[in-house]
Amino acid sequence: MSATTTASRGRGRGGRERILTAAATLFATQGINATGMEQVAEAAPVSKRTLYAHFRTKSDLVIAHLQGLASSGATMESVLTREDIPPRERILGLFHQAAPDAAPVRGCPFIDAAAEFPDPRDPVHSYAREQKLRMVRLVTALVTELGCREPAALAEQLVTLADGAASRAMVLDDADYGRHARTAAETLLAHALPDSSPPHHEAGRRA
Repeated sequence: MSATTTASRGRGRGGRERILTAAATLFATQGINATGMEQVAEAAPVSKRTLYAHFRTKSDLVIAHLQGLASSGATMESVLTREDIPPRERILGLFHQAAPDAAPVRGCPFIDAAAEFPDPRDPVHSYAREQKLRMVRLVTALVTELGCREPAALAEQLVTLADGAASRAMVLDDADYGRHARTAAETLLAHALPDSSPPHHEAGRRA
């Protein structure tokens, strides 16, 4: 393909979407830092001028990529906002990862991005942190709705389990690894839920 043809396609409709699609594939297969902007432009395909017209810096591109993931419903946090399932099942849904089709298991994209941009002041790291803080806020709201004791502390324990399970699932390439953390989460929830059974002495009097 000639440079003229590539530039023409880049100026056409859908250039931004093609850039984000190409970036998502490259980031997933070889990592963010290992992916150059020229690679993204070539894979899109768009001219470098078009690429930088949409995304002035690589950080802008990475954040747009993460924002797309956050709004797509494809991240593990997305289950927390589903109103078609009960609060407890939303929480336990954090520990389920869809099995990939002959592809490596991916961990949490926000943790991955923060690891590749380790400076806490970096815009990418800051965005990843915002998503992780949002995650714990959502879980706190759900365990509060369930009537759990000490909801803030419980939410931190649950999201720590979920993030740890996602990371280990990626390292071990085991999409079902979350089952171990789910069992622990069920135990935490059971102990935190109010005891709905009557006290022993009251039960005896009623009998």
